[in-house]
Amino acid sequence: MRRFFLGLWRIITFPFRLVFNIIAFPFRAISRFRRFLNTEPDERPIADVFVDLVASQDTREIFWEQVIALRAHIIRSVSVLALAVIAAFWVAEPVMEFLTGPVGGLEKLQAIQVTEEIGVFMRVAMTIGIAISIPYISLELWMFAAPGLKPREKKLGLAGIPLAAILFLGGMIFTFKVMIPAALPFLAGFTKISQFWTANEYFGFVTGLMLWIGLFFEFPLVIYVLTSVGLIQPQILAQQWRLAVVIIALLAAAVTPTVDPVNMGLVMIPMVLLYFISIGLSYLAYAGRKKEAVKVEESFSDEGAG
Repeated sequence: MRRFFLGLWRIITFPFRLVFNIIAFPFRAISRFRRFLNTEPDERPIADVFVDLVASQDTREIFWEQVIALRAHIIRSVSVLALAVIAAFWVAEPVMEFLTGPVGGLEKLQAIQVTEEIGVFMRVAMTIGIAISIPYISLELWMFAAPGLKPREKKLGLAGIPLAAILFLGGMIFTFKVMIPAALPFLAGFTKISQFWTANEYFGFVTGLMLWIGLFFEFPLVIYVLTSVGLIQPQILAQQWRLAVVIIALLAAAVTPTVDPVNMGLVMIPMVLLYFISIGLSYLAYAGRKKEAVKVEESFSDEGAG
C-alpha cells in the first residue's frame, strides 16, 4: 500500500517536478560552471609526470584518458568544421563574387580544367567554414586545457575565445582590404604580358593569404595566454627580437606569392608590429601572474600564522 501511494504521489507531482527541473537547470549549470572555473588543479612538476609515466600504471591510465579526451575534442571540432563548410555552400558564390571585386568580378576569371569551378567553390566554402568555426575550435581547445589551469588562467582563456575570432577575422579583412589591392597591381603590371588569371590560381592566392595572415593575427593572444600559464617569459621575447624579425622575414617570404620587397614588406610590417604588441601583452600577463603568486603566498602565510 505504501508503494502504491508513493507511486501515485510521483505521478501527481511529476509535472511540477519537471517544470522545477527545467527552471532550475540553467541555474545549476551556471553554479557548476562557476565551481569549475574556481577549482584549483593538482600541481605536479612536469619531470615527475614523465617519471610516473614509466613507473606508475595509474599515471599511464590517466595519460591515456587525456589522449582519449583530446581525440573527442578533435572529433567534435572537425565535425563542427564540416557542418560549417556545408552551411557555407549557400553563401559561397556571393562570397566568390565579393572576393573577385579587385579584378572586376567572376566573369574576368577563367576555368581551364573540368573540375576547376567545383574545386574553387569548395576552397571558398572551406575558408568560410574555418572562419565560422574558429570560436568553437578555440572553445574545444580551452575545454581540453582548462582542467589543468588555475582559476585566473581559465578565465583569461575563456575571455580569449571571442578575441581569437575577432583577431582571425581582422587578419583576413586586413589582407583583403590592404595587402591584396597592393599586390594585384604589381602582379598584373610586372611586364607587358596580358593577364588571364584562372579561377584556381586567383582564389588559391586570395584565400591562402587570408588564412595565413588571419592565423598570424592570433600571435599576440597566443603569447599572452602562454605567458599567463608560465610557459613564456617576456624578457626572452624582448631579448630575441632580432632573431624574431629574421624568422618573420622567412615566414613572409614563404607566404608572400611574389618575390618583390614591396609585397613581402606588406606581410612583414604587420607581423613585426604584432610581435612587439605580443611583447607588451606578455609583460602585462607576467605582471598579473606575479601579482597572483604574491596573493597566494600571502594567503598561505596568513593560514600558517593562524
